[in-house]
Amino acid sequence: MATHRLGIIMNGATGQLSRQQHVASLLAIRAEGGLPVSNGDRIMPDPIFVGRSADRLIALAAQTGITRWTVDLDEALANIEDIVFFDAAATVGRFDLLRKAIQAGKHIYTEKPIAGSTDDALALVRMADTAGVKHGTVQDKLFLPGFENLLMVSRSGFFGRILQVRVDMGRWVFDGTLRKGQRPSWNYRKSGGGGLVLDMFPHWRYMLDALVGRITAVSCSCRTQIPRRIDEAGIPYDVDVEDSVFAQLEFESGAVGNIVSSWTTRTRQEASIMVHIDGTLGSAVATPQDCYTQAAVNTPNGRAAVEAGDPNEYLKDWLRVPRTTVPINSYRAGWEMFIRHLIDGGDYPYTLRAGVKGVQLAELAYQSNHERRWVDVPSLE
Repeated sequence: MATHRLGIIMNGATGQLSRQQHVASLLAIRAEGGLPVSNGDRIMPDPIFVGRSADRLIALAAQTGITRWTVDLDEALANIEDIVFFDAAATVGRFDLLRKAIQAGKHIYTEKPIAGSTDDALALVRMADTAGVKHGTVQDKLFLPGFENLLMVSRSGFFGRILQVRVDMGRWVFDGTLRKGQRPSWNYRKSGGGGLVLDMFPHWRYMLDALVGRITAVSCSCRTQIPRRIDEAGIPYDVDVEDSVFAQLEFESGAVGNIVSSWTTRTRQEASIMVHIDGTLGSAVATPQDCYTQAAVNTPNGRAAVEAGDPNEYLKDWLRVPRTTVPINSYRAGWEMFIRHLIDGGDYPYTLRAGVKGVQLAELAYQSNHERRWVDVPSLE
């Protein structure tokens, strides 16, 4: 049994998402002596951090013990011993960065969205296939315990015929006046590839495709509720993208969906993301950590509370789905699956092709909002 080095170029390494999730995931694998693969060998990730600020890269290196870093992406891409390119930098530059990495012969694992348009996303797939490199897209929410169990419930046939699905995602992101904002300012600028649709609809696409089935139409309304914010340097700026989105979906099965996504709402529910699916035989509600079901035979006789009140205690009528596996960080789960695919081969469902579908839904949602109408979602098969 041997241990093999896997050189990974981590672009945008000092960003919050990359530091807290992706870098932490690779460090956890390293701390356990590498990732075991099918032949019994272990794969040891050896990242090199790439970013624009030498000071921030030095600080990250000191924090993690990873000594390799550079502000020169071309230099990193020229190293033939680093065979994987990962990008978690600002969305606006992702297409050009991934294209450059593919041209350098690197395997690709990337945050979403993979591009700013469906045409560009499809072009990346063609380039990667032509170059013969393997590729993957981060689809972390499928590996969260609650949504993982919700997917199991759906695949079991528990719902019968699915009637409807609701996705409710929201939290308050401060504008910088009362408290510092929790998201980078480029998220609120079109020039940086910001916008709530482009950020979250790729997530909803891969989740709903897996949970309910193929989406065939979308109707979307976008709003900019807070038009002015303060950036990381304390400078006010105008927000020119949406921070709240309200969308309806139609599915090939006949089911309908409703999505509410907002950075301008205060959470008063179990979690900032809730997914609720109703079917003829049962319903389920999931947070990122837990999943609850209610079968048709256990459904109470609800009634409107006018004078006497409603005697039902609705929250008590749901059963928690037990966890059957030991949960790990959802980003780490994605990394492990991609690395095993890279080394062992075999089927891998989360390629750049899956990323194309997320970009497509976001693009058509924007079209729907602009034209104020329903827009069909054509198959990409």
